[in-house]
Amino acid sequence: MIVTGGGRGIGAAIARLAATQGYAICISYLNDRKAAAEVVASIAAKGASAIAVRADVAVEKDVIGLFEQVDSSLGRVAALVNNAGILQTQARVEDMDSERITRVFATNVVGSFICSREAVRRMSTRHGGSGGAIVNISSRAARLGSPGEYVDYAASKAAVETLTIGLAREVAAEGIRVNAVAPGIIYTDIHASGGEPGRVDRMKDGIPMKRGGTPDEVARAVLWLLSDDASYSTGAIIDVAGGR
Repeated sequence: MIVTGGGRGIGAAIARLAATQGYAICISYLNDRKAAAEVVASIAAKGASAIAVRADVAVEKDVIGLFEQVDSSLGRVAALVNNAGILQTQARVEDMDSERITRVFATNVVGSFICSREAVRRMSTRHGGSGGAIVNISSRAARLGSPGEYVDYAASKAAVETLTIGLAREVAAEGIRVNAVAPGIIYTDIHASGGEPGRVDRMKDGIPMKRGGTPDEVARAVLWLLSDDASYSTGAIIDVAGGR
């Protein structure tokens, strides 16, 4: 399994849970080598195989190199989780410049497309593969819009959901299932990237379940979609958002 952005938060939780279910794991990371190494070490300590590869998913050659490293170190990929994603400081659309918007879409959308492309080339029975599964990490923001905060991020995640539906139908007859998980307000470091580390606590009373979610709760949904228990599910988007 490849988990992009697997050095922290939801990606790290997915990688650790997947390792307990028999997967050999590759996590990609961009900047925090130490965090990625800690995830790998925690997986290895439980007897599973894991590697970390530095790759910017917004850069095509990095993605190609990531998959080639997995080919040579772990074998043909059977599962991909497109988890790597970024957001910028909270702002209204009228205050966003094209550089910011391009950066968000390059990572969140282009990265998911190119990683999915490389996975399909290896998984598809059309190319001699034995099938596989892809899970894209979306966000409830895709359908709520994140007004006054991250409309660009929300729009990028809406594109990820469209990718999920379209690609699922495109490769359904080739042994590949493609689904998505849309987390709500989850306790991760991404809120600090947006300039408000305490955002979950500020917003939790507006969630029907009256609390933020955890990365482990998202990870369990992802692993279900990757498992044989979800063998007839493709093109699905599962909300893990406490009812929000």
